[in-house]
Amino acid sequence: MADVKQIEDKSTEPEDELAGSEAPLLEHLVELRKRLIYSAIAIVVLMAGCFIFAGQIFDLLLVPYRRVFDNPGDLELIYTAPQEFFFTQLNLAFFGAIFLGFPFLASQIYMFMAPGLYKHERRAFIPYLIATPLFFILGAMMVYFVILPMALGFFAGMQTEEIRMLTKVSEYLSLAMTLILAFGVSFQLPVILTLLAQIDLVHVDMLKKGRRYAIVGILAFAAFITPPDPISQIGLAVPIYLLYELAILSVRRIEKKRAAADAAAAAGQS
Repeated sequence: MADVKQIEDKSTEPEDELAGSEAPLLEHLVELRKRLIYSAIAIVVLMAGCFIFAGQIFDLLLVPYRRVFDNPGDLELIYTAPQEFFFTQLNLAFFGAIFLGFPFLASQIYMFMAPGLYKHERRAFIPYLIATPLFFILGAMMVYFVILPMALGFFAGMQTEEIRMLTKVSEYLSLAMTLILAFGVSFQLPVILTLLAQIDLVHVDMLKKGRRYAIVGILAFAAFITPPDPISQIGLAVPIYLLYELAILSVRRIEKKRAAADAAAAAGQS
């Protein structure tokens, strides 16, 4: 009788683990709508707050450009339409909302996915809710302190006595914000691949075999998302590839831990 009870307990264990995670399509759509509404409200509230401090955000994003000039007073930005600077401030507010709200948006994605995951899969998500904003900030800092000053120095170095660079404020800020968000999102690569390895969807051999395709994809992505200059493109492509290699090391470590745990479990059963 004890053996029969033990078998019944084992047979119901997966069902208990997934208890509460089974829901009809309509409930999933309702949950998705709720998470989208929460995310939209957060973005709107943050955008309103960031619009108040649009001037401070503008000054902060202007720092890499000032470093290009020996005399910061030589920096001059222009706008050519009456409404251009106002819409530029709106873009700054939206950028600030996305940047500050990124951890909240990531948590909403987790909350939507969590009910459909096993317990060990839900536990696997938790560390990456911390790693995600950290890698995002790391990518943004690389743009702010390295890539953007180098790219701007490259562009400014093309000036001559007859040809001067008069940069539109909207175009500079668009460049800066695009690069910061692109690097921040791109730096999520090891986080995503390691998370997929945690739930057994990605393996080391798969990543090794996919190196050549990853290189081509990284180069294409860098060429598409950055300005047409070699500094920005190489500056994005090289870190992403290094992060891809870092992801391979992380996935290998996870597989070794999983193999050791399986071996220990097999030894305990025997």
